[in-house]
Amino acid sequence: MKSTSFIAFTTFACAASAFVIPQARDASSSSIDDTVVLNYALTLEYLESAFYSGALDNFTEEDFTNDGLPQWARGRFEQIAAHEQAHVHLLSDALGANATQACNYSFPYTSPSSFAALSQLLEGVGVSAYAGAAQYVTNKDYLTTAAVILSTEARHAAWVAGPVNKENPWSGPFDTPLGLSTVYTLASQFITNCPSSNPSLPVKAFPALTFADASPGEVANVSADGVSAEGQYIAFFSGLSTTYVQVQNGQVVVPNATSLYAVLTSSNLTADDSTITAGVAVLQFPFTSDGSSSTSTGDSSMNVRV
Repeated sequence: MKSTSFIAFTTFACAASAFVIPQARDASSSSIDDTVVLNYALTLEYLESAFYSGALDNFTEEDFTNDGLPQWARGRFEQIAAHEQAHVHLLSDALGANATQACNYSFPYTSPSSFAALSQLLEGVGVSAYAGAAQYVTNKDYLTTAAVILSTEARHAAWVAGPVNKENPWSGPFDTPLGLSTVYTLASQFITNCPSSNPSLPVKAFPALTFADASPGEVANVSADGVSAEGQYIAFFSGLSTTYVQVQNGQVVVPNATSLYAVLTSSNLTADDSTITAGVAVLQFPFTSDGSSSTSTGDSSMNVRV
């Protein structure tokens, strides 16, 4: 993992694991209809579009190559930028007068390599967002639209992680679905303000969850902003599996996994809007030459503050 990565490393010990069908991890779906889901997706697509257009305005092809990225990287990122703008147009047209508008954003990249690291995070979150929200879509045409956007976002994620960042292009046999609020928590740190006329979404942002000195199979420290983690549980999402581990003495043990999302929850059975108290942390560990996850992160991790 590059030292410029914005992806957090984190921890967990296997206490209880459940293999479940993909579900968004939110408390209630009573207020979620197709318009809400499409506006939720459009909110994310606006963010991604602004992210790519802003970086491409700031960095030339020479900037990319001088920062150690492949000569062809910027051209591919231009194609991704065009894809994200096409997603914005498609969703906006489908919503018509009900469409939300773009917000103002601030992204913490300072170089092409840090931009590429953040791109890996955002594309992975985009895949998890569409996977988690699919259950709410009732219109079959909208569901098809979401499916083809999701598959394109997954191609983006694999390309950025693999050829560009030299990381594993997938985390396992299944992507990880996330609920509306967990995704919004990750996205909201990049949103500075939005038009007051935008329709509200049934989401909320949780306090930041931080892990320190985390490596697979090792003990790590955990803390949350304004919340005591002691005695609560870390819910680790990986593919279709959720594992709950109780925080003891401010610590948890990292499993031998390569890619995880983590939240702090008051329950060892449920992690949704009614029980999550902090998070989300994104956990990705680099691979060794034999394809297993690395057992040491050193100084290569940086927490995403959410």
